[in-house]
Parts: sequence; structure tokens; C-alpha cells
Amino acid sequence: MSYWEIGILLVAAVAAGAINAVVGSGTLITFPTLVAFGYPPVVATMSNAVGLVAGGFSGVWGYRRELKGQWPRLRWQIPASLSGAVLGAWLLLHLPETVFHAVVPVLLVMALILVAVQPWIQARVKKRLDARAGGGMGPVATGIMLVGTFLIGIYGGYFTAAQGIMLVAMMGALIPDSLQRLNAAKNLLALLVNIVAAVFYTVVAFDRVSWAAAGIIAIGSLIGGWLGSTYGRRLSPTALRVTIVIVGLIGLWRLLA
Repeated sequence: MSYWEIGILLVAAVAAGAINAVVGSGTLITFPTLVAFGYPPVVATMSNAVGLVAGGFSGVWGYRRELKGQWPRLRWQIPASLSGAVLGAWLLLHLPETVFHAVVPVLLVMALILVAVQPWIQARVKKRLDARAGGGMGPVATGIMLVGTFLIGIYGGYFTAAQGIMLVAMMGALIPDSLQRLNAAKNLLALLVNIVAAVFYTVVAFDRVSWAAAGIIAIGSLIGGWLGSTYGRRLSPTALRVTIVIVGLIGLWRLLA
């Protein structure tokens, strides 16, 4: 890896860590960058997942106050996320790479669409939360939440892009709580999925991870996660979305080409 590639990847990792802490979808910055530098998609996915764990820790720490009082719900969601992540990581390592090459462009397009419509999702979530303020969750909503958390965990273990937006959208439709608190829960659940995937890849496919790329992403995302959780709410969400979509389209073009 040349010095300019290291610099670009480090900047991309800082941006990804900050974006993950604030809204999710930071993978749409680092994954296309790795692919554009010539890394095979599976190697890029595994290296990216390992590197972004560091940024997940700083993002969760920055939102630690908003996590208070959420344990009664998270104690059920955490096992669902962990089990889903194990299955997703297993699928990545055991399905033929041809499946990944065929599926990832579709997942990438879906993730980019989610990023593009994120303001609409957020507005709908806020409206629903305002309408249900003070309400609780019934058994049906709780069951749907757990199934949704498990399925998103599978997605995150297989391909991490935009799992945070999926989690916020799903929880916002079911849980009467503030967006900032839901974002804190999202950060924790996404971190756990990344940890499971990273451990799985390290143990089962150590030689297929680019540890140089993972290390650079870890350093950048650690800084970015702190910046995002501390200052990220002041950034222009439109600028973030435009950047994510542009970089994602470049990665999609590189994959298809």
C-alpha cells in the first residue's frame, strides 16, 4: 500500500467512525475505498469489519449517557444480535465467493437507498415516537423487535453497511423512546455484531484479513468515533449523505467493473 493510499484510507476511516457514531453506514466509506484500491470484496469486508471495531468502542463510549435505563430491553436484543452476527459471519466464510460477488452489489444499492431516504425514515420515526410518547411495548412488538434484531445481525455479520440505519428504523417503529437513545442502543448493537464478525474472521480466516488495512481503519475509526459522538451532531446531514452516496457509487462501479 502506497503512502497516498494509506492517507486516503485513514481519512476514510475517520469519516466512517464519525458517521457510524451519528447515523450508521460508515462502511459505505471504507469498503468502497478498499475495493477501489484493489482488495477483493470478501477481503475488504473482513478487514473493514475488524478495523471498525475500534471506532465502535469510541462511539458507544461517547453515547454512554443515553444508554442508561435501556438494559431491560437490551438484555433481550443483545443475544439476538450476537446470534445473528455469528450466522452472518459463517455465511460469509462458507458460501462461495461468487455468491458474495453477486449479492454485495445488491446489498450496496439497498444500503445507498437507505442512506438517501434516511431523512424520511428519521421523520417518520420521530412522528411515531411523538405519538407514542409514554407508551410501552406489547408482546407482539417485542417479538417483532427481537426477530428484526436477529435478521439485522445476520446482515451485519455478512455485510455491515447501513446496519445502523436498519436498526434505528426498526427500533423507531416499535420502541417509544427518543432518537438519541435509540442511536445509543444502535451503536452498542452494531459494535457487538462487528466484534463477533471480527473474532470469527480472525479465528477462521486469519490469513484472509489484510491486517495493514484493518490497522489503519482501526486508528482512523477510533478517532472518528470519538469525533462523531462528540461533535457529529453539528455536521450537515445532507453533506454526510451526499459523501456516502458518492463514495458508495464509486465502490459499486468498481465492483461491477
